[in-house]
Amino acid sequence: MCRAVTLKEAFMKRYTGNLVIELEDQNTGNVETVSETNMVTNAVNDILGVNPMGVMYKAGGQYDDSLTWNDALLPICPNMIGGILLFPGSITEQADNIYLPSTNLPVAYASNDVNATANTKRGSMNLTESTKLTDGYKFVWEFTPSQGNGTITAVGLTSKQGGANAYGSEVAVDTTLLQIKKVSLDDGDGFINDLFRTVTVDFESAKLYSLGYASNTVTIKRYRIPVFDIGLNEKLDDSTLVLEDTTVLQCSTFHFYGSYTPYGIFMDGGDGYWYGFANQGNSSGNATVLWIKIKKSDYTFTEGQWTLSNATLMTMGSFKEGSSYPSGNRSAVVRNGYLYVPSYDKTGVYKINISNSTDVTLISLGFTSAMRCIGETGSTDCCMSIINDIIVAYDFEIDVNDHVIPLFAGEHCGNVSTPFFQYKEYVFAWGGAYLNQYRYTWILTPYLATICNLSQAVVKNADKTMKITYTLTEQTVT
Repeated sequence: MCRAVTLKEAFMKRYTGNLVIELEDQNTGNVETVSETNMVTNAVNDILGVNPMGVMYKAGGQYDDSLTWNDALLPICPNMIGGILLFPGSITEQADNIYLPSTNLPVAYASNDVNATANTKRGSMNLTESTKLTDGYKFVWEFTPSQGNGTITAVGLTSKQGGANAYGSEVAVDTTLLQIKKVSLDDGDGFINDLFRTVTVDFESAKLYSLGYASNTVTIKRYRIPVFDIGLNEKLDDSTLVLEDTTVLQCSTFHFYGSYTPYGIFMDGGDGYWYGFANQGNSSGNATVLWIKIKKSDYTFTEGQWTLSNATLMTMGSFKEGSSYPSGNRSAVVRNGYLYVPSYDKTGVYKINISNSTDVTLISLGFTSAMRCIGETGSTDCCMSIINDIIVAYDFEIDVNDHVIPLFAGEHCGNVSTPFFQYKEYVFAWGGAYLNQYRYTWILTPYLATICNLSQAVVKNADKTMKITYTLTEQTVT
């Protein structure tokens, strides 16, 4: 597979960023000014310089959907770099530090337009003073007394989409995932069911792992999938996947519930193990959960059953194999050794310690969630997934400290059925709706294109306006 030319290779440019923050006290007229220089990360070079699964190419037929890069992402300024993120904590200055943990979510942000929403974290670009320069771009953003309040310790330029709502807000459907490719899948070789059961994509080794259950057995399938190189007999629409290995595990305790619609789910724990869970939703009493834990390196496994006292759980998942299309649901995730499952009444999420099932906490949402698919409704819906370390649902997020962040209730993406699989700034998933199946590719837009740590933190409050001037220039390297 050909590799796209990177920004650095094509232009051999060196980039310099200068930041000026002006805080004006509306009572006294005093102006506090902070000036800093920044470093440039690999974010833009990554987007333009890697081509996982051929995202730069038209791979399928007439039903493929590809982003028009001009205007959406190009010119780089003010599009691919067209927003700003302001953080309460400092940031490690490394070129590959593209996304921050959810312990340091932005307190303020802005895009390349005027904020016409009620989002008080978001400021506006000054469209008069922001302008293209002969050697770069000057960005000017303004925040009113009610906007962008909080402690600011670090600043970073981001995409225009990332600066609109960062990881989501309560006032608009977030722009976190920018769809750049939707490949129509050809199921001539019967891969759809396995693709929709994908639990792990190892991008570096070009491996895809799919786990399924039937008749007291768990089947693990390992496929080769073209990521950065393509074989003589391969295509880029998932129709030529090579099945490299099939392993069948015989279970004694673990099983999916039901027959017509088997209730159960598999997921990657991110700790070297795959997990399977099966339950039937219960509106009262105790919850019974069957589980299996499979070691990825050698496929050894343990299994068992939990009885969770006074826990009322939604059904965690289901999957019904079909000759034309699969159907089912995915409504649970594993993060840092804990299983997260919505409560039956949809007002909270149970956090269950996988190593100690007596350790159960109910995280209150503060409202009744719709618990719908993250994206458009399809034949198999994913209602909870993880982006970086954030649990994402239809109308809420849960950060790594288990703080609930309400979101505007709306579709974040297309018909996703699988978890999100991330490589650098690119995010992949499979999904579809009744005979129309796709592989989706997005850019995770709240990336850090630059990093600028302030010498001293500043506090923006309701007594102050804030003006930020950020100049990004380029110099040809001789």
